[in-house]
Amino acid sequence: MDVFLKPIITEKTSQESEMNSLYTFMVDKSFNKIQIKSAVESYYGVSVERVRTMNYGPERKIKYTKNGMQKSKSNSFKKAIVKLIEGDSIDFYENNK
Repeated sequence: MDVFLKPIITEKTSQESEMNSLYTFMVDKSFNKIQIKSAVESYYGVSVERVRTMNYGPERKIKYTKNGMQKSKSNSFKKAIVKLIEGDSIDFYENNK
């Protein structure tokens, strides 16, 4: 069973990765910290020190139209922040051929 890892690359996460070796991923909601740790270690070939996870609920939205209000929700997701052992790093911009 593979863990779906999608890196979240923003200005804040880029700064955290350079300063503190913290990398942020969007993962499937059903996976735990142990599975996320083993997936990062096997996929990127680095050593993981710690994993923190956060569950985000759906964002509720209201759209006003001429026919009335339309309510909708965005998708919920789980975010994992992975701290690597000092000296290891992940390069997301590397061109692998």
